[in-house]
Amino acid sequence: MDPRLYQIATLASLLVYGMGWLEFDITPGRAALLLTTVLATQAAGDRLEGRAANWKSALISGLSLCLLLRTNDAALALLAGVVTIASKFVIRFRGKHIFNPTNGGLVAMLLLSDRVWVSPGQWGSVALFALLMVSVGGLVVNRASRSDVTFAFITCYCALIFGRSLYLGEPLTIPVHRLQSGALLLFTFFMISDPKTTPNSRAGRVVFAALVAFGAWYVQFRLFRTNGLLWSLALWSAAVPLIDRLLPGRRYVWHGTRAFARPPAGSEDPAATAGQPGVGPGSLDTRTADRAAQIVVGPGSSDPGRQHPRKDPSNETNRDGTRARNADRLVGAGGPWLLRLLRRQG
Repeated sequence: MDPRLYQIATLASLLVYGMGWLEFDITPGRAALLLTTVLATQAAGDRLEGRAANWKSALISGLSLCLLLRTNDAALALLAGVVTIASKFVIRFRGKHIFNPTNGGLVAMLLLSDRVWVSPGQWGSVALFALLMVSVGGLVVNRASRSDVTFAFITCYCALIFGRSLYLGEPLTIPVHRLQSGALLLFTFFMISDPKTTPNSRAGRVVFAALVAFGAWYVQFRLFRTNGLLWSLALWSAAVPLIDRLLPGRRYVWHGTRAFARPPAGSEDPAATAGQPGVGPGSLDTRTADRAAQIVVGPGSSDPGRQHPRKDPSNETNRDGTRARNADRLVGAGGPWLLRLLRRQG
């Protein structure tokens, strides 16, 4: 099961509950505007890149904006939706977007206008407990591969919050109250855990979580500014490419994504693609390898002594009538070494 479906169901339930029973400061019309904007922007961006619309990720971002973003100006809400999704297409490094879309959109709007603010998510103890249980259950049910960054962050952040209170001699009710925030839970389970913007390796994610926790604590208790979680995540997200370089790992691929699709030229990262299905030597499936063999040595080449004229791959035609691009693109990133091998054997 795609973990995003569980996230969509959770966020949508929270939004309906908040609007219907907790009187969230957002109207159905404003929520519809945000959701329509993020879906339309996602569809436009995906169409420009020639791929199917990724509505699941866009819907997660839109629902998160509905829960956190507040403004009295519809134009600013629309702009927030566009900026949130557009950041995924504009700000990239080696094919990987840098900022979590919701975090990037919120930070950008806070910088652009003083008529935008973030809801602290004070939902009451019942709603907070329900959100906590649903969020933790989501990690267990979906076996999320980014649960390490979630638990590393909340452990470090709680240690800093409780440590400061113990150092100052504050009663424990004070740090407990500081942690009773719906925004904190949304951040922990749905924002910092975004698998597309966190470091690729487990060690890198633990380091990243600790840096974000310290940055959020520093902004709140040393700079005395609000929204420390958002500012810290935006800052340290910019350092993820460096963390990936120092602590390389395999890049995350959503379930159902065609992992053997060749990345854009110049975007290949050997450390990030090592071991992924369909990427690198030894990754070709039987059907693709047979097709490559037919292109190089010709069909029906079971007789090793029989010579067949080699065909030009650019003139090959698929079953649907479209022309194959070339043998290297057909067989994936491991094409060159396979073709050399087949030529030597032919």
